[in-house]
Amino acid sequence: MRTLGAHFAIVALSSLLTVGCTVQPLYAPTASTGVSSPATLAPIHIPEVKDRVGQQLRNHLIFLLNGGSGQPANADYELELKVSTSSTKLLTINPTNEDEPTAEKVTVTTKYKLVRVSDDTVVSERRVLATASYDVSGQEFANIRAERDAENRAARDAAERLRAVIAADLKRAGGI
Repeated sequence: MRTLGAHFAIVALSSLLTVGCTVQPLYAPTASTGVSSPATLAPIHIPEVKDRVGQQLRNHLIFLLNGGSGQPANADYELELKVSTSSTKLLTINPTNEDEPTAEKVTVTTKYKLVRVSDDTVVSERRVLATASYDVSGQEFANIRAERDAENRAARDAAERLRAVIAADLKRAGGI
């Protein structure tokens, strides 16, 4: 009989703990609108970025935020991006006289600031990193192309990470 009471107490305590749980899906439809967050993330304007990698990241992020429909006409938020890239030699598998690396890594660093247009309030300001590696060969053009492809992959990865972080920041700030 004592074990039945102990089991009942454990079940009752665990149900009380879950009542206070505020975890909810980030992309779940809201009760008032019934619309999921990709539609609510649409009012974000992203100004142009000057370099090629930044433009790749911006284009992919616009596609992710707006479902392929381009920039919004009247944006509630503006996302300022500062994108930089760096390349790092990773390892040398076949050492030669020059000790040339056979693998390298590209890192795309994105600093962003999300600003509410109506009152110029900074909603969030963060930094996002994304990396991609590539093989180095003895052919110069192949190396240039491999590095560019790695930059594009890292930019796309950074855009996907940015979308998730921005959605979380807007949810936290009450913008969703």
